[in-house]
Amino acid sequence: MKYDYLIVGSGLFGATFAYLAKQKGKRCLVIDKRPHLGGNIYCEKMEGINIHKYGAHIFHTSNKQVWDFVNSIVEFNRYTNSPVANYKGKLYNLPFNMNTFYQMWGVTTPEKAMAKIEEQKAEAVAKMKSDGITEPRNLEEQAQVLIGKDIYEKLIKGYTEKQWGRKCTELPAFIIKRLPVRLVFDNNYFNDKYQGIPIGGYNKLIEGLLNGVETRTNVDFSTMKDSWHNIADKLIYTGAIDEYFDYCYGKLEYRTVRFETEILDTPNYQGNAVVNYTEREIPYTRIIEHKHFEMFGQEVYDSPKTIISKEYSTEWQPGMEPYYPVNDKRNNELADKYREKARNEQNVIFGGRLAEYKYYDMAPIIEKVLKFDF
Repeated sequence: MKYDYLIVGSGLFGATFAYLAKQKGKRCLVIDKRPHLGGNIYCEKMEGINIHKYGAHIFHTSNKQVWDFVNSIVEFNRYTNSPVANYKGKLYNLPFNMNTFYQMWGVTTPEKAMAKIEEQKAEAVAKMKSDGITEPRNLEEQAQVLIGKDIYEKLIKGYTEKQWGRKCTELPAFIIKRLPVRLVFDNNYFNDKYQGIPIGGYNKLIEGLLNGVETRTNVDFSTMKDSWHNIADKLIYTGAIDEYFDYCYGKLEYRTVRFETEILDTPNYQGNAVVNYTEREIPYTRIIEHKHFEMFGQEVYDSPKTIISKEYSTEWQPGMEPYYPVNDKRNNELADKYREKARNEQNVIFGGRLAEYKYYDMAPIIEKVLKFDF
C-alpha cells in the first residue's frame, strides 16, 4: 500500500502533521519505535492518576488559533503553573515576584523590593570592577549582575549546577541572558494568555489527533530507511537528525533526565504539582506530584494515594532518552552541518525537537505544523 506520508515518530509534531494531512485527504502511516504512541507527552495511568512518564508537560500559548485547535481535539482544564522552590526547608514562590521578595527579605512594596535588588546588583558590579572585570565571564557573574547575590545563591546556583552537571563558574554567561522580575504578587509562571492540561491526560490529545490514522508501534525506522520510498511519497522525520545521517559528522550531545517514581499512601504529599529543590546537596532538581495537574480542591483527597517523581538531571549517553540540546559552540556548529545536509534531502521534512536539534515548547510545535502546505 502506498502512502502520501510516512511519519516517523508519534509525538506532537508527527501526530499533528498526521491529523492535518488526513483532513486534506492524504494517506498517512505513523510509526514509532516505542511500544506506545505520543512521544514524550505520553501518560501512564497509575492509581487512577495520569503520570507524565517523560517529565512534566504544561501546555501554554498566547496564540488563539493554537489554543482553539487543541481544544477542538480535547478540552483543556484550568491548571496554572505556579512552582515553588525549596531551599534548605524554606519555601519561595517562582517566578521571582513580590511573594518571593517578601519571603527573601521581608519587603512588602515594589519600591522596597526594587531597591534591594538594585543594591545587590550594584554590589556585584562593584566586585567585578575591583577584580578588573568589565563584563561577566560566566553564569555566576552574569546572574549576580542581573538579580543580586541572595536570589542567585538560594534559588539559581544549586539548581543550575544540578541541571548542567558543572559549576556556574564553568558555564558561559549567555545561558542566562535575562531573569524576569515581577513586581506584583503573581505566582503564574507563564505570561501566556492560555494554559492548561488536557482533561483526561495527554493521551486523549494524541488519540484524538491520530484517530483514523494508521499507526504502528515497536517499529524502528532504521530497518526501512533504504526502502521507505516504496512505502510513501514523502517522509516526515522527527527522530534524531544525526542518527538519520548515520552520524557522518559525529554525534550531537544532550542533557537527559532520570526519574524515580513512587506511589505514596497519602492523598497529598507536597500540595503543588512542581517543587524545585535548589540546594546543591539534594541530588534531584525537583519533585513532581502528578495528581495536581488534573485534580483541584477536594478532588485531591478523593484519591487516597498520590504519585511523585523525583527528577535527576544527568549527562546523556547513547541508549538514554535525549532531552535537551547542548547549546555550546561544538554542538551548534555540528547541528548546522546536519541541518544543511537535511535541506538537500529529497522529499523529506525534518521537524521537531530531535530532528531540528532545538528545544521546543509544545505550542510552537503545533503552530509550526499548522503553517504547512499539504
